[in-house]
Amino acid sequence: MKDIFLVDDHPLLRKGLARTIEAEADLNVVGQVDTAEEALQEVEEAEPDLAIVDISLPGMSGMELIKRLQSRAPDVQILVVSRHDETLYAERCIRAGARGYVMKQEASDDVVSAIRKILNGRIFVSEEINERLLQSMAEGGRERITQSPLEVLSDRELEVFELTGKGASTREIADRLHLSVKTVESYRARIKKKLNFDSANELMQHAVQWVEGEGST
Repeated sequence: MKDIFLVDDHPLLRKGLARTIEAEADLNVVGQVDTAEEALQEVEEAEPDLAIVDISLPGMSGMELIKRLQSRAPDVQILVVSRHDETLYAERCIRAGARGYVMKQEASDDVVSAIRKILNGRIFVSEEINERLLQSMAEGGRERITQSPLEVLSDRELEVFELTGKGASTREIADRLHLSVKTVESYRARIKKKLNFDSANELMQHAVQWVEGEGST
């Protein structure tokens, strides 16, 4: 029997995922939480074989949770199940320590296959992402063509960009990411430079448009 832990702040989606997993005779859901902070504490106690993590969580992000779990519970494999565009997030999550990425739109079909593949020591991503990962390895450190302008942003810059698009103030972003206001302002300045925005208003407008296009909550 393999134990699975769920981290997702959408109760209905989380319960549906739990039902899908528990329909398998050899898989068992040993815990479900809404936040990354709860996950850090309870995953260490539950000692699951695999944790399923969403990216957008209240408080600490799923991306940061992946990195901390890698440090605090390295034996726990991680599968990301998210509504975020895999072309922007999947490779970041794999670099952070996840072993797989499934879009929520495809979760019911792919999640069990992903769990089994990861528990067998392999990585689960779509064919498109697999090709990109192989291409990235083949090209080494050489610059590659990006599909989205946002790919030039670091993980933290992308978090700041997303929270800006959700209407969070500088202070709110600082509190949520456990940063100083000055640090958040520095991240915003870097984002403006990397994306060639002339003003804070332009950054805000593009961030809002992107969040609305992503359908994030």
